[in-house]
Parts: sequence; C-alpha cells; structure tokens
Amino acid sequence: MMFARLPHPARGLARAALRTPMRAAARAFALVGLVAGVGLMAACSSPPSHFYTLNADDTADNTAAATRTAASPAMLIEVPPVDVPPQVAKNQLVVQTGATQVQVLEQERWASLPGDEIRRALSSDLSARLGAIDVYGTPHPDGVPVYRVKVTVQRFESWPGSHALIDAVWSVRAMRTQAVLTCRSVVNQPVAGGYDALADGHRRAVQAISQQIAAGVEALAAAPQVRMAAPAKGASSVATTAPAAMLPCPSPVEPAAASSDNGNG
Repeated sequence: MMFARLPHPARGLARAALRTPMRAAARAFALVGLVAGVGLMAACSSPPSHFYTLNADDTADNTAAATRTAASPAMLIEVPPVDVPPQVAKNQLVVQTGATQVQVLEQERWASLPGDEIRRALSSDLSARLGAIDVYGTPHPDGVPVYRVKVTVQRFESWPGSHALIDAVWSVRAMRTQAVLTCRSVVNQPVAGGYDALADGHRRAVQAISQQIAAGVEALAAAPQVRMAAPAKGASSVATTAPAAMLPCPSPVEPAAASSDNGNG
C-alpha cells in the first residue's frame, strides 16, 4: 500500500509569513533610497548663496594711510555699534518691491548684520581719512584727543536697478571737552541692475557719510575753545572747555545724490 505525502499546513503558513515582512522591508528600503536620491538631487540643484560686504577700500591710498596711522595718530576715534531699522537688521538682503512692500532674499546675504557692516566700513574709512585709530572698547592714552562717532540709521532702502538710500543721524563728541556736533545725512546712490551693484551703492553711500563725518571731526577739532567757569568745590565736572560757537554741519559730498540737514545738540 502506498501513501501520498501531504504538505504540512503549518510549515507553508510559516514560509508565507516570513516572505511577507521581507518583501515589506525591501519596499521600505527602496522607498528610502528613492527619497534620499531625490533629496540629493534637490540639494545639488539649489541655487548657491551670495554674500556681500560694505567694508572695501576704494584705492590703495586708503590702505597706505591706514598703515601710516599705526605709528603715532594725532587723534583717536570711537565708533560704537550702529543702530539700523529692525526690518533690515538681518543677514538676508531686504529689497523694496514697492512703496509698502519688501522682499527678503534668502540666497542674497550680507557677510554680517547690516549694522556691523556699516560700523566696520565707517571705522576703516574714518581711520584712513583722519589718520586715526578706532579705540572703541580698547584702553588708550589720556594725552591723545578722542572723538566718539555715534550713527543711527533711520532708513536703509535697497531698490534693485534704481538706487540705494541711507538716511542717518550722526554725532561727533569730543570726549575731552564734551562738545557735540549733531547732523543728518541722506545719501541716495543710483545703481545698475544686479545685487552686486546694489551692495556697491550702499558701500558708496556709507563712504559719502563717512566723508561728512570726517569733516565734522576735523571742524570740531579745529574749533576754538573757551574756558568755562570752574565748578564749585566738591562738584563733579568732566569738561572745562567748550566750543566758542555752534558749528555748521558739513556740506553734502555729492550735491546731486546726497543732502545734509544741520542740527546741533
């Protein structure tokens, strides 16, 4: 008598159950690989970021002048942090698209925050123009006159293909006498198309403001001083001299593109 061997039902079910998760795992790995590949392709195709700075010397003369000031400066300056409007206080370029609309450009960025860029550019340019050293936050000798330059930017507008505008109120204070010159500069530089041209327009605007500030420092340094009455015994007083007369603000550097309002305080 012959007997037929029947399949074991439990063993078949076990094999089927084993194949099901293996197929699911293979599909999952394939899906992960596909997603990773798509992500890699997207990363490779993303546009690169561009970075811009305002601290660039126009000529080799500025570099030579800055080198000469390292020996024995006739004056010292202090350039503290520059205040800018909150809407542009970010690394991304913020450009005007209309009277009430702006666009934040993720791929077009300042190398550092605009306030830092302006401060460094002013410090470098003023040091070269005045033959001075910026000693803000640094100990310095008492025998050299120090002038503190404070700048508050009220408008920092970027109009691609049109103009770059900086509206700033600035003051120069003689730390020895506490005499102060306060002025306002509105500089409007025309620019060509492209963000390189826009950044260069802001750089030229900062240099125009720096030239006006340098003229203000020189005027304050050259102003005749009058002796003030000695303070009463026991009273504290930092200054013993003051300017003989109120000083006018420097004239605009480029009459066609900049304007300056007088204001002493």
